[in-house]
Amino acid sequence: MLIRKYLYIMATLLASTMSCSGSANKASSEQTAASESTTVTPGIKFNADSAYAFVQRQCDFGPRVPNTQAHRDCALYLESELRRNGADVTVQKASLKAFDGTMLQSFNIIGEFYPEKKERVLLLAHWDTRPWADRDEDESKHKEPVMGANDGGSGVGVLLEMARLLRTNEPNVGIDILFLDSEDWGSYSVDDSWALGAQYWANNPHREGYVKPRYGILLDMVGDIDAVFSKEYFSSRYAGGIVDKVWATAQHLGYSRFVNREGGAITDDHLQINQMGIPCIDIIDMRENSSTGFFPMWHTTGDTMERIDRTSLEAVGQTLTTLFLEKK
Repeated sequence: MLIRKYLYIMATLLASTMSCSGSANKASSEQTAASESTTVTPGIKFNADSAYAFVQRQCDFGPRVPNTQAHRDCALYLESELRRNGADVTVQKASLKAFDGTMLQSFNIIGEFYPEKKERVLLLAHWDTRPWADRDEDESKHKEPVMGANDGGSGVGVLLEMARLLRTNEPNVGIDILFLDSEDWGSYSVDDSWALGAQYWANNPHREGYVKPRYGILLDMVGDIDAVFSKEYFSSRYAGGIVDKVWATAQHLGYSRFVNREGGAITDDHLQINQMGIPCIDIIDMRENSSTGFFPMWHTTGDTMERIDRTSLEAVGQTLTTLFLEKK
């Protein structure tokens, strides 16, 4: 078993299920955008420009590394955006011990939309960024923080735009949006050193009487220019029906970034959610021909807005919008 930062690629699984060539993953942004003209016109449009602006706004604070001013300022911004759009908001504060002994002042931020609805779905993403660009080709930059436009910022940007849509479009189910903290301060050699905010939330409900949602959908690294979303192994294992529903919706809309193949097995925030009894899937950009398993700028100083593509954000955001806001 090959272990990387929260990526376990099972050789037998890959041999039997991963058949796409590298060239398919490396299409230019122009080719990708051209191939993703939707086959169905959605009734409620997800605004990719708005989602892009939400990613930019996070990056304007700088790297959102725990225990920094940028981190604290961004936490206040995320809380205010959820409140502005009508959510009942709880900020779960915790001091979490990292693998290196650092105590991380952490903020899980939860917005409950239409709280009167008993049937609920959880949408989540981590919002913190990695303190070290330790995958950068330039070793002199290994101690610099990562901006995290894609790894952190993109999933949050999509969900902030979802929150804006939820203000004026009532879904059939209640929606909880959860921004998880302290995901990315981990060691490649210590499996449980990642997803500290998710670990804490799974063991400590953010409020008394919180009713578990029916299922959850995690967004992680969904904004890269060449993003490709295959079906993550643990997602299929714990919540295969939800995976099929999401991928079918994306393909119905014509989004070729969602590919109908099994991907690797990833230890991400969704595992903690699954283990607490909420079936949860992970929409995440995986690269079978990458040396890390992820997009080229992962955990480098190059994870900046220059790599963020509106068509990637739209593919994920419109899929969720169609799932939850289109009247059936």
